[in-house]
Amino acid sequence: MPFLPALAQDQVDPAGERLFSLCRNCHEVGEGARHKIGPHLDGIIGRVAGSMDGFRYSKAMREAGENGLVWDAETLDGYLAKPREFISGNRMSFRGMEDPEQRAVLIAWLATVSESVPGSLVDDADNGREAREARSFADIVLAMEGDPDYGEYLAGECVTCHQETGHADGIPSIVGLPREYFVKALFEYKTNVRRNEVMKLRVSKLANEEIAALAAYFSGLEPQ
Repeated sequence: MPFLPALAQDQVDPAGERLFSLCRNCHEVGEGARHKIGPHLDGIIGRVAGSMDGFRYSKAMREAGENGLVWDAETLDGYLAKPREFISGNRMSFRGMEDPEQRAVLIAWLATVSESVPGSLVDDADNGREAREARSFADIVLAMEGDPDYGEYLAGECVTCHQETGHADGIPSIVGLPREYFVKALFEYKTNVRRNEVMKLRVSKLANEEIAALAAYFSGLEPQ
């Protein structure tokens, strides 16, 4: 599969955007995209693996880039097919996309929107009342200076599901997660923007100071 240059918007199958829904919980793409659980994908074509500033990559991903891995259509195709086999030890929880035609459509779409879409892609719920509430509550916590030592004390319940190493085996990693995203995500569970009854139950018990402390702790960790 050869290198794929960015195409004009009307040349790309809109099915690519639908396929990206599988990625959207962890990645943003387009102008203004930010790091989430995974790094943003703006400018992904031609990027050296594990090279984005401000994101804590796994050791495996950093080493892949140091050894010369660059994301183009061919390498993305191999990675999306079987992420854990393509880069052993990487943290991405996505198990892979089997259909080569779907991979080709998604990659072609990424090649275009990572260069041309104004603004980052967000969930439809971001336009709703619950999402506005989550953002306003998150702003209050983000104004606090969280205590990472207190966060480490509180983290015991988190690491019963999320691995302390930063590896992801079906459950997303929270090690090294950007502080702003961590806080916003917890409030989205509180306000039902994100639907997970286990997370909602656990987050509902946390005070603002505790959320700030957990965010300070986990954002400061380096994935192994």
